[in-house]
Amino acid sequence: MTTPNYSIYCESTADMPESFFKDHDVRYVCFHYLLDGELYPDDLGKTIPFKEFYRRIEEGAMPSTSAVNAGEYIEAWTPALEDGKDILHISFSSGLSSSYETAVETGIMLKEKYPDQKIVVIDSLGASSGYGLLVSRAAELRDQGYTLEQLAQWVEDNRLDVHHWFFSTDLSSYLRGGRISHASAFVGTMLNICPLLNMNSEGKLIPQSKIRSKKKAITAIVERMAEHAKNGSAYDGLCYISNSNCYDDARAVADLIEKTFPDIRKPILINTVGTVVGAHTGPGTVALFFEGDKRTH
Repeated sequence: MTTPNYSIYCESTADMPESFFKDHDVRYVCFHYLLDGELYPDDLGKTIPFKEFYRRIEEGAMPSTSAVNAGEYIEAWTPALEDGKDILHISFSSGLSSSYETAVETGIMLKEKYPDQKIVVIDSLGASSGYGLLVSRAAELRDQGYTLEQLAQWVEDNRLDVHHWFFSTDLSSYLRGGRISHASAFVGTMLNICPLLNMNSEGKLIPQSKIRSKKKAITAIVERMAEHAKNGSAYDGLCYISNSNCYDDARAVADLIEKTFPDIRKPILINTVGTVVGAHTGPGTVALFFEGDKRTH
């Protein structure tokens, strides 16, 4: 089989472990975050370990984030272009960041210098390890021999098949970020409310329901998977979970999924919500990702 002459790129906000990028020959470009007055790369927890990052948020730090700029895309893509390779870049959701638009503009600019090579940028309409799941599937298909054009079309056609469901047991970051009021945060905390959210067809996070107690939230998120997963309880595809400093909750979701979906591809990968996505969710968030019916709203 001929090795495709293109490189797959994404961004650090795919929230996958370093081993994934090495094993699948996928390259990533770092977002950034500002924490206590210092700017850091979103480098998979290397500069600031995830546990320290979330500890600092719990102690009152309020991180802010910034997207990849054109110069960073140029720096990342140029070695592959210089080697004569084309580029397929799958970006973080345009519903959450300006990174897609910047990547498209950078690709147009670089095309003037490398007119004989292709730079294709696709909006994942995804985030965290749901975005990572789409990239993972793309790497599998590249390894099966898909051309750049075939793979780009597949990503466009299937990106909305990746479902993103989230619940949170800690409302403090939602309060700090202005997404809920003080009154809602107080009542929610008193009543042990866990908001359940998903990502819509525009790549934006949408609140779906308020669930009372973490135990019920764990059950509810798996029920959403049963409703939407391809082939229902016979789902045999990938399933990723990410968590922000609440591994035991993520493990409880994974255990229930393994009971509910006996044919699922194992092991279920449990990742950490990275520093950029985690700057907005804060600690206590569990996110579930799988392939299912088309996200239509």
